[in-house]
Amino acid sequence: MASSQKFEQAFKKHKQGQLTEARDLYMEILEKEPKNDQVWDLLGVLYHQINDYPESELCIKKALQLTPRLYYLENLASLYLDKGDFELSAALYSDIVKHNSTYENWFNLAMAYKGCQNWEKSKEAYYKSLEINPDGYEAHFNLAYLALNDNNPQKAIECYKKALNIKPEDWEATYFLALAYMQNKDYKNGLKAFESRLCRQSAIMSQEKIYPHLMKEKPIWQGENLKDKVLFTYYEAGFGDILMFYRYMPILTKMCKKVIIKPQKELAALFRENSYGAEVLEIFDFEKEMYFDYHIPFLSIPYVLGYEGDNIFVHHDDGYLRANSAKTKYYKEKYCQNNKLKIGIKWQGNTHYDLERVLKVEDFFPLFEIENTQFYSFQTFEGAEEFEKIRSKYNVIDLGSTFTNFSDTAGAIENMDLIISNDTSLVHLAGGMQKQCWVLLPYIYNWRWHTDLSKCDWYDSVKIYRQKVHGDWTSVFTKVKENLIKLAK
Repeated sequence: MASSQKFEQAFKKHKQGQLTEARDLYMEILEKEPKNDQVWDLLGVLYHQINDYPESELCIKKALQLTPRLYYLENLASLYLDKGDFELSAALYSDIVKHNSTYENWFNLAMAYKGCQNWEKSKEAYYKSLEINPDGYEAHFNLAYLALNDNNPQKAIECYKKALNIKPEDWEATYFLALAYMQNKDYKNGLKAFESRLCRQSAIMSQEKIYPHLMKEKPIWQGENLKDKVLFTYYEAGFGDILMFYRYMPILTKMCKKVIIKPQKELAALFRENSYGAEVLEIFDFEKEMYFDYHIPFLSIPYVLGYEGDNIFVHHDDGYLRANSAKTKYYKEKYCQNNKLKIGIKWQGNTHYDLERVLKVEDFFPLFEIENTQFYSFQTFEGAEEFEKIRSKYNVIDLGSTFTNFSDTAGAIENMDLIISNDTSLVHLAGGMQKQCWVLLPYIYNWRWHTDLSKCDWYDSVKIYRQKVHGDWTSVFTKVKENLIKLAK
């Protein structure tokens, strides 16, 4: 077979996604033509497609050595971008756009700067890409992300709207638009857009597997009169979300003949102790024994209730969650028989997203030296192994290892004078109990804390401390220590 025919065959298989066959043909060509720069480049692109980054880099660099073409340089810059070598990628793309000023190259330069956390240069590059292609959905979407980084949800809203003008049915832009609205305390628009969230659909689908006939027969509640009706509501998302929205349970139970709620099993005992008359399922009933007139995913409740503005916060003067008295007594007698300021701490929650909010256990060490304080670790599951770093140096009591559910945690919280925690479910439990709590937020923080951080809209007892600079927890803990010394005195 002639070399040109073999190349055509290899290139055809490459385009058709038959990568193994294409690779073998490229290699055969290179055995006879080791200086074929085009084949070296295509082989590098192929390795990039299968995420074999070292081989891809080697091949593309070989092509560039043979013939320094701009196209090969673009492929190398793209490789660096995908493998996370953002500085190398940015350096290459900043030179490439001088010679080939395309939407794609400016967009990729913006992505590289974004990866370097060079937010201003990233924004400039996105805007350059939009000068070339005003309908660049991805650029509008990423500019919205950067606006949220700047704590500017209003700008983010503008960008997400432009993205949705281009792709009106895009659920992802709609979902993040919802978060921007809610950070801006526009819950009328925010909750409506929030209905696009994936966890809502997955929550409904999970119930359809358990109650296939009932879920098909019974409608989702959309505000109908519930006076003589049974409402079934079920969990979605994380513990913190469910704890925060549980503030609506006293209202809901007064509206219905009966409310049935299925929370995560870790929350079931706590909710039974604070049921407000609702039936709390810890395990699923058989479908033939289950009955309801309407159903609704739990996080959709404030939307259907029609809450907007400050009405959504529904404050309860003495909290809406209370600890089990027997568990409160147990933790008091076993762990809290001292006259010191009792402080519960936690440094880590769910690490599947928002890694910025994870603290290092060492961040707390300066606090442990404050006189007249007794610290207690509330850390559970992932991150609990970090307690060993404390155990060898400080007299901190490990309560996290004694918790089996949130009812246990509430019993321990009731004995604390203060909770200090990263943005995790512990904050929402303490806030729901009206216990004093200091939440430590990263520079880029969750929508629920809004833009005015001088107060917490959801919980009267929660005080907010936030990073002033990306990644700088030192200044946050300096302020915490300063205020804690005053409190301890």
